Amino acid sequence: MADIPLKAKLRDLRLDFFRGIALLIIFVSHMPDNWLARFKPGAFGFSDAADIFVFVSGYAAALAYRKIFNRSGFFIGTARVVKRVAELYACNLGLFFIIATLCVAGNHFLDTGIDYIDLMNLDYFFEHTQEALLGLYALIYVPNYFDILTMYMAVLAMMPLMMLLARAHVALAGVASIALYFCVALFNWELPAEMAYHRPWFFNPFAWQLLFYTGFFLAAGWIRPLPCRGWLTAVCAAFVVVVIPVSHFPTYSSVNWLDTVRFYIEPFVSKTNLGILRYVHFLCLAYLAVAFLKGHEETLHSRYAAPFVQSGQQALPVFLTGIALSFSAGMVLDVWGRSIPKTIVVNAAGILLLILTAYMVAWFKSQPWRPPAKP
Repeated sequence: MADIPLKAKLRDLRLDFFRGIALLIIFVSHMPDNWLARFKPGAFGFSDAADIFVFVSGYAAALAYRKIFNRSGFFIGTARVVKRVAELYACNLGLFFIIATLCVAGNHFLDTGIDYIDLMNLDYFFEHTQEALLGLYALIYVPNYFDILTMYMAVLAMMPLMMLLARAHVALAGVASIALYFCVALFNWELPAEMAYHRPWFFNPFAWQLLFYTGFFLAAGWIRPLPCRGWLTAVCAAFVVVVIPVSHFPTYSSVNWLDTVRFYIEPFVSKTNLGILRYVHFLCLAYLAVAFLKGHEETLHSRYAAPFVQSGQQALPVFLTGIALSFSAGMVLDVWGRSIPKTIVVNAAGILLLILTAYMVAWFKSQPWRPPAKP
């Protein structure tokens, strides 16, 4: 990673900008049968918007929570983490019931011939509601769309242990993260996502914590970022370009030898277990992004970047709204049709609504109803 200098009193807008971009891409990606999703960055590389979201969240977590641990001690720092995990847990439950309600409403009111309950793989919930409710609250029933938030909860909950290990020696925290990652491959560590049959969490937290804590360790200063060097930029760019043919499904699926290569590297690009080539691909992209922005960071303060920065600053409400909105937008396309112009209009409208959501949430957080402070 290239150097990311941070001033004590200034927020690094690069974090917010790229997280905002990632959230908008996640919206496009989650819309069912979305033509534009074929052109998302993740279709041309091993890593995608989820990797950006997790890495930046880890980086931001170090900036937010490490100060609390250092200033107020381990107990208070852990309490703050528990509070955040509880908030995410409540949001996850709320999002589930919103999506479930949309499925019921779609089946009841829309004459599309689509079973939205089946589309979202919620048959088990409606057929075995009592068991599914218990599994939902225990996080052993994790239907589609709810995997990235549960993974984020899990890796965030690991933070007190990481901070405790770092107190003894920073290297211990790094070794623990790496060891946990390799336990996935060596011992098949995973968590169950279904109660009727075997399916693990789509985002294995034991693997994805490596990317989260890579960002965390960089922000905490526990590992040093790589300096900007021309040769290193060229190597990263070459890797990103070379893997395009074996990342782009229409390309490798139509060329026999590329399809064979893809078959053999599949475990190393796994999304569920954060394959090592996927991890390296993301680090290369992150290095290139920082290298290309170096000396031009002021562009992120422009009015053109502001909507993406604002979206990144209000990440949780934008993410939650985006997941619900992507499913709703898919219903709109089911009714209206999926021609290219209509698809573009629905995607653009959804992105605009998400940006407006970010500004609205920021406005509410500013508490404009409070009286101005006395001079």
